[in-house]
Amino acid sequence: MRTIRALALAGVLLPLGACVSLVPDAETPAVVADMPTAYDAAEIDGTYRPANWWQAFGDPVLDGLVNDALSENLDIAAAAARVEQASAQARIARSALLPTVSASASTSYSDSPLAGSAFGGLSGGGPSRLTNETYSLSLGAAYELDLFGRVRGDLAAARSDAVAAEFDYRTVQLASAAETISTYFEIVDTRRQIELTVRTAELLADRAERTNDRFLRGLSESFELYQVRQDLRNTQASLPQLEASLSAANGRLATLVGTYPGPMKARLETQLTPRLVFAPVPAGLPAELLVQRPDVAAEWARLESARQRIGARRAERFPSLQLTGSLGTQGDSPLGIFDIADTWLLSLGSSITAPLLDGGRISANIRAARAAYDAQAAAYAKAVLTAYREVDVAIDDYEEQRQRYLLITGQLAEAKASLDVQSSRFQSGVGSYTAYLDALRAVYQVESSLSGAARGVALSRLGIHRALGGDWAATATPDVSNDPQTGDSEGNLQ
Repeated sequence: MRTIRALALAGVLLPLGACVSLVPDAETPAVVADMPTAYDAAEIDGTYRPANWWQAFGDPVLDGLVNDALSENLDIAAAAARVEQASAQARIARSALLPTVSASASTSYSDSPLAGSAFGGLSGGGPSRLTNETYSLSLGAAYELDLFGRVRGDLAAARSDAVAAEFDYRTVQLASAAETISTYFEIVDTRRQIELTVRTAELLADRAERTNDRFLRGLSESFELYQVRQDLRNTQASLPQLEASLSAANGRLATLVGTYPGPMKARLETQLTPRLVFAPVPAGLPAELLVQRPDVAAEWARLESARQRIGARRAERFPSLQLTGSLGTQGDSPLGIFDIADTWLLSLGSSITAPLLDGGRISANIRAARAAYDAQAAAYAKAVLTAYREVDVAIDDYEEQRQRYLLITGQLAEAKASLDVQSSRFQSGVGSYTAYLDALRAVYQVESSLSGAARGVALSRLGIHRALGGDWAATATPDVSNDPQTGDSEGNLQ
């Protein structure tokens, strides 16, 4: 009857407990609520479509490297494992909502003397020892009624942790793809710098030889000769540094795509000619960052996890109801246990446990959960602020890099015009070959600056996409256009 009354009490408490929620209401941090409705530096309106945006560079080598990074990068593999781990933790938390069922089988044998019998003999002509042999099979079940939401709170928190791990995975994807693109353009620029440095060194060697000849004939001073030789040595000395930088970049790129530097170097032994893209990037609305940027979304999921854990810790103050039961059979022989009609056993039980004195553990756990929530709310607000700032700065930087590229393009046009003049003067016999070499060197110097500016344009565009987040790996056709005034005849990176 007691068991029946306990079950009846549980039937009353269960729907009441299901209505109880000890989880605090969700609060939006003031920083998030006050987010501006538009970016200060936004160039154009429109929906942000990030999928496969790097294909706008028109470089199959870059496309292949990014695809390899998304599929082979070891940081992404580790992040994927953490997602699986978090999912498993959520399944573990969910198991507490379900009954546990166990099966058991046991056997026992005892042989003991009867009380008052003589050692090893008989007592009154009867047996002096008692033997007993027992066999049993049983199924046991236990279930805790989650009356006040402790288990449900822990489960919701674990599920939010799994969501955060998934967004962390996407964050690592974006970071790996962005680092691959950045390193690729570093390699393109460094290779161009090496090419121009070699040309400049050859030009300066010719210049030094001619200056030395003029010095020996008394037509120039030693200062001019020393200056040209110093320029030559400085130029030659920069080559090993550039080669080392190129080797380091090749190694980093190899690591990003999960391979070794040797195969990567062989893979890049081709002409690398990515096009420049100058079209503005439609940034969309700032509020879209909350779901568009995976790092921001991950912080929100962690905030939700912290909120649910407050409710779970509060629920520990209240009683918990445990139901148990077992059904089995018992006999004095292996075959006897199957005589179920005569040997079955049934056991039902229930227990209610409520904390009385715990040394302040539950109160401290609640305070700790609340503090963790407050800390995560600050982290979430900071992530939103950082995301907005990064987008605004990236848009500004993209505009400035494009303007810089335009200015250096004009400078290159002037340097080439000066070279044409000096070439014509030399061929006409009214100019010196030295002046022609100096004009050619000036062209190389401007081309070197232009290569760096082109890299700046590419990386600043990457900065916008990285700041905006989004799903880069989805299949889509990017909407891009090139400005013919800011590239060469093929729109290639110079």
